[in-house]
Amino acid sequence: MNAALNPDRSEWDVIVIGGGPPGEVAAQYATQFSGLDAVIVERELLGGECSFWACMPSKGLLRPIELVSNARNLRGVTGASIDVAGVLARRDEIVKHHDDGSQVNWAVGAGIDVIRGHGRLAGEKTVTVTGADGSTRTLTARHAVVLAAGTRANIPPIEGLRDAAPWTSRDATNLQSVPRRVVVVGGGVVACEAATWLHGLGTEELTLIEGGPRLLGRTEPFAGEILAERFAAAGITVRTGTKVTAVSRGTAGGEVTVTLDDGSVVVADEILVAAGRTPNSDDLGLDSVGLAPHGYVTVDDRLTVPGVDWLYVVGDLNGRALLTHMGKYQGRVVGEVIASRAAGTPLDGYRYRDRATVPQVTFTDPEIGSAGLTEAQARDAGLDVETAEYDLAALAGTYLLRDDYVGRAKLVIDGDTLVGATFVGTGIAELVHSATVAIVGKVPIADLWHAVPSYPTVSEVWLRLLETLEQQRRGK
Repeated sequence: MNAALNPDRSEWDVIVIGGGPPGEVAAQYATQFSGLDAVIVERELLGGECSFWACMPSKGLLRPIELVSNARNLRGVTGASIDVAGVLARRDEIVKHHDDGSQVNWAVGAGIDVIRGHGRLAGEKTVTVTGADGSTRTLTARHAVVLAAGTRANIPPIEGLRDAAPWTSRDATNLQSVPRRVVVVGGGVVACEAATWLHGLGTEELTLIEGGPRLLGRTEPFAGEILAERFAAAGITVRTGTKVTAVSRGTAGGEVTVTLDDGSVVVADEILVAAGRTPNSDDLGLDSVGLAPHGYVTVDDRLTVPGVDWLYVVGDLNGRALLTHMGKYQGRVVGEVIASRAAGTPLDGYRYRDRATVPQVTFTDPEIGSAGLTEAQARDAGLDVETAEYDLAALAGTYLLRDDYVGRAKLVIDGDTLVGATFVGTGIAELVHSATVAIVGKVPIADLWHAVPSYPTVSEVWLRLLETLEQQRRGK
């Protein structure tokens, strides 16, 4: 069992189980100004899923495809093409060839210890760690234990699926060669982003199978509809309202046969399962402190487990928002809460707020970004909202970006404040933060009129949306 700093030590102020971004940030914020010390226990790579198997490699694959797509659809630009080997090599550099040395150096430099091994609770403020060699050690926390163990890809109980050795998101982001034929099971963010880079890298026959009525079912309906149209135009087959009933693979890693509930069959070289996530809670020792041994772990708005005032949960494991940036936000809150409680100082504003403000970008072609509530979510919450929509292709700024621009934007307004925004189109990712600021800050619509967008940029859609809202209110 390897450790960075103090290898024989057994007691810290804060113990963090899980070294992904939420766990790293929790350790940093708990210790950086407080005088507390911390250790991170990680069984794989420090930096976690995001750094090595999710956010970073996937965006490394998507960015070249986005650039080439824009170039191919802009008159006057020639020669745009994808060098698959070059893209994969750059992806390998982004994930540092699965070497977490720089992450460990960061932790050590910040005074945070690192222990390699599988950590699990073993009673009040107690953690046992089992190393790869089977050795064990017991750690004790003076103030807090933070669980940041994340989630893993869910494999649905479909006949023959596990035996067919399906790809999960980890396999897709770290692919070494591009299959000619792929079936993607799922229609959410992971499925749609993977379909985008697989097609861009050269997969010839690509089929998305989604059991629900549309892609990206948690977004505004037009987002999934626009993306499905773009997929179809690119030659990607999208099957919504369809479920997989059986999967089989030929001998010696041969082709995969996928049977659908309408009796049809799709044959492919690989099947990628992107059907949600499962919390890594089944071997965390939760029962040792009186908690259910499986499932997501419930927390309050200070990310504390109710009834266990020394135990905190950040990131995917609490199920509140399965996004890296939200997990890091939770880590910041938890770190400040732990430090304040240890010092006996007021907690003040250190409270997690997520239910109406979560921002997200799906890096497909076109991009899809949102913050806050959809219209349906707002109405389900009992809000009497009004909406404003605008065709992004009508902006001068988008006309300059590409010749075939397709996009749409929508605001959801409750009284005089914004509660939700959705954008679809090339170059909209950076619009999401302005929407988030407006929602979190409860900026009055009247004040948003004075936030003048630069011309000619995509941000001008804010002005057009506000004009649309005003026209609607005046009955024009």
